[in-house]
Amino acid sequence: MQLKLTNSKLPLAPLLLIAPFFFWGTAMVAMKGVIPQTTPFFIAAMRILPAGILLLVIGTIQGRPQPRSKLAWLWILLFALIDGALFQGFLAEGLVRTSAGLGSVMIDSQPLAVAILSLWLFQERIRFCGWLGLGIGVIGISLIGLPDEWIENLLHLETMEASLGTDALFQSGEWLMLLASLSMAVGTVLVRWVCKYNDPITATGWHLILGGVPLLAMSVGFESQQWVNIDMYGWIAMGYAAIFGSAIAYGLFFYFASSGNLTSLSALTFLTPIFALLFGNLFLGEVLSSLQSVGVGLTLVSIYLINQRDVLSEKFKFRGSKKDTISSTTTDKILQQSQE
Repeated sequence: MQLKLTNSKLPLAPLLLIAPFFFWGTAMVAMKGVIPQTTPFFIAAMRILPAGILLLVIGTIQGRPQPRSKLAWLWILLFALIDGALFQGFLAEGLVRTSAGLGSVMIDSQPLAVAILSLWLFQERIRFCGWLGLGIGVIGISLIGLPDEWIENLLHLETMEASLGTDALFQSGEWLMLLASLSMAVGTVLVRWVCKYNDPITATGWHLILGGVPLLAMSVGFESQQWVNIDMYGWIAMGYAAIFGSAIAYGLFFYFASSGNLTSLSALTFLTPIFALLFGNLFLGEVLSSLQSVGVGLTLVSIYLINQRDVLSEKFKFRGSKKDTISSTTTDKILQQSQE
């Protein structure tokens, strides 16, 4: 992590940028078969606690500084509560109570919340092409995650209540996934203040540990037989989710978020369900429908529009005031280098 990705033109730089979303997508595939074998709070704790310990060990080996001031610890504790305990807790409980497709759509819609918060707090200009890309991205992940019959019913102007029942869409599981999405969005924005007083890797490690402790406590207090039914594949899958889907993915994501454009970076979250679909097809035999294939294409278009919004706005004369023009950030530079 000592590599200065902002100035690097190595092929490794863009690969590192998309790595978190690759690992999150493949971790979802790995965890799919483990959920029936264990309990929600246990699986949430085991995903982030070992990852946090691993990041702290790596940070210590690299000589990264530990938090020293009360203000530094305060930001880490807030970060741990929102992006650690709340996000992982809502996510785990939501996965048990809702379909994977609808849950994925709600989780991966969080770039919209990040864009609005970034515009409000950091004056990150979204521009017309950016908003267009966000809208297309939500449509794309909806085609990917929602059942085909839902989309077909909507296209035929049939109400969701008539086809699936009054409570089919907004059951408690869906609201939990929405709360998980909002928790992740707030956590992504909080990382700017967290990293103002802390090293990003060290802060990510502590936030995973401190966020995992209450989840483990709730598992001990309210759940039973958490690990009795987990087979060897389940433990391997949980290990992959902890090391790659949490330690490496969160370390890279929050490293970029500490200095890059949050809207551009968060838009890459739209890649997560694409990776989940591709590897679900490869390892679980899941087949993409025609609507899902269209959704993949729309999602890729949306990411291009969001990350090239400044260039496209100038090219097609979507000009705002001079204050709307912002310099290229870490994320945008890496994306441009990957296309050279």
